[in-house]
Amino acid sequence: MTTAEHPPALTPLRHARERFLTGRPLPDGVPDDVVAAWRRARFFGVRPDLDGPVRELAQPVDSPLLAAARPVLTRIAPALDAGRSALVLTDERLRVLWSAGSAPGDDACRDLSEREVGHNSAALALRTRRRAEVHGPEHFLDVWQDVSAVSVPLLSPETGQALGTVTVASGLCADSRPHPGAALAEAAATAVEAELRASARTAERALLDAYERAARGRERAVVALDGRNRLVSEAAARLASPQVLEALERGTRAWGRGSGTAAGESYEIPLPEDAGCTVEITPVRHEGRAVGLVAVLAPRPVESAPSLPRRAGVLVGRSVPWRHMVAQATTLARTAGPLLVVGERGTGKTMLALELLDGTDPLVVDAAESPELGLQNDERSEMGVPLPEGWGRARDRPLLLRHAERLAQPDVAALNSLLDERPDAHLVATYTPGSSPGPCLQRLLDTLAARSVTLPALRERTEDIRELLPALAPAPAPGSPPLTWTLDALRALEQHPWPGNVTELAHLVRALASQRRVSGPVRRSELPDPVREGPAGRNLSPMELAERAAILEALRRHGGNKARAAAALGIARATLYRKLRGYQGRDASIAQKSS
Repeated sequence: MTTAEHPPALTPLRHARERFLTGRPLPDGVPDDVVAAWRRARFFGVRPDLDGPVRELAQPVDSPLLAAARPVLTRIAPALDAGRSALVLTDERLRVLWSAGSAPGDDACRDLSEREVGHNSAALALRTRRRAEVHGPEHFLDVWQDVSAVSVPLLSPETGQALGTVTVASGLCADSRPHPGAALAEAAATAVEAELRASARTAERALLDAYERAARGRERAVVALDGRNRLVSEAAARLASPQVLEALERGTRAWGRGSGTAAGESYEIPLPEDAGCTVEITPVRHEGRAVGLVAVLAPRPVESAPSLPRRAGVLVGRSVPWRHMVAQATTLARTAGPLLVVGERGTGKTMLALELLDGTDPLVVDAAESPELGLQNDERSEMGVPLPEGWGRARDRPLLLRHAERLAQPDVAALNSLLDERPDAHLVATYTPGSSPGPCLQRLLDTLAARSVTLPALRERTEDIRELLPALAPAPAPGSPPLTWTLDALRALEQHPWPGNVTELAHLVRALASQRRVSGPVRRSELPDPVREGPAGRNLSPMELAERAAILEALRRHGGNKARAAAALGIARATLYRKLRGYQGRDASIAQKSS
């Protein structure tokens, strides 16, 4: 369909989109939900021309949804209008798992989330949990201006949780609603859900069989889990505490979201330090698909040497930025090569590095204590490091280099030369951004960029503070209760910007624990003045200014209704409230609207 052949109903909307993209005022009559979708795309930084290379995503190694859907969709695909329609399957994160046929722009991206491609029917169906259609200029991307698409969410038969979407895309057909492919998309979704229901029944049977084989009567402590069901033998019920079972549940859910473990290969789930037992995990597979885990528990031997105490607060936290960083760092640490840990002062870079190197007895050097380390790269030593015991091949004792930003230029040059010759060197370096690095240090940072992680500042993961507090507090004296906090004190801690990050929080907690002369929870009045009185005003960053503008506009359009504004922005209401609280005192107009 050419531009001149666009359906008349879409012409005003097409003109409105052009005005929106050029920053001109919109005419009356443009649907609010469409404008909100365009604003979200601009807020996320989506380019309408999809500038840059197409982002290819690795498909999940073991996807129960794809295993159940592929036979169904393969049978349905021949019903497509050849060359003019496409059938697409996505997972719950809107990653494209499977596609057939062809439609304009259907190969634009393998990720249909709004953060990547803006408004589309798959994202709308997943958010509303019902069939959704998007036509032509309702899309944000240029390549989909001549596309109509209908999507149906796929729901878990057991839990009702959204598992993904089925989409039928074609040329423009806005004048015929529902979309001509709506019946096909509905039929495909119904058939896939039926396959999932049948697969779940056989998977549960396979898990039960694996549990019975492992239990061998009632004497073995065995737990079988699949993220929904839990089978616990009598011996396991006596041996495992609720905290152990909860850890197994969390590990099973994490494994189920992205398991590449081969059949028969063990899988590790960390247990609480006081678990009193060990665990051996074996994945359960049925017809080549992972369906659950079987855990065999055993009492921890009394004669075993006690493990070193875990460094307080190292991996504590369940916020999305923190979990993402820990998962990325753990994955990189398991492969050969250097690792760069970046973060503000006090975020725990060294503690994380030591955790990743646990059991390797690393050689630790600190450029802040001695900027000129005298690193060499000559024939006398493979790296030429005149340090105790030296530091040779990559498979030998690893080197932890703290404060790489403080290195003298000759040492930076030696590291650059080393990494050129041996890119698999067993090196972990910490780096605190500050002043602009020189050319030599910048080259080192560029070399390590592909194998680097950035620790989020504490102000970016304030929801972790409540978990960090007991981990950072010293053990109470015998007979004394642990340190607790009033809700008012917790709110003050969560609102403080923490320029010193976790280190600053740790100092505060330890000082309170050692200096308190009263009992009961810590009250807000006991906190230091800067924490008790709240953060001082500061200038908003460019990102905060963009967020502020979007929030103000959404509040204005919805008459100050924060729930509707949050829905229009595509964010949780709690997130909107948190951002409003953060801007109070810095922006009077937002403070008035949120009052």
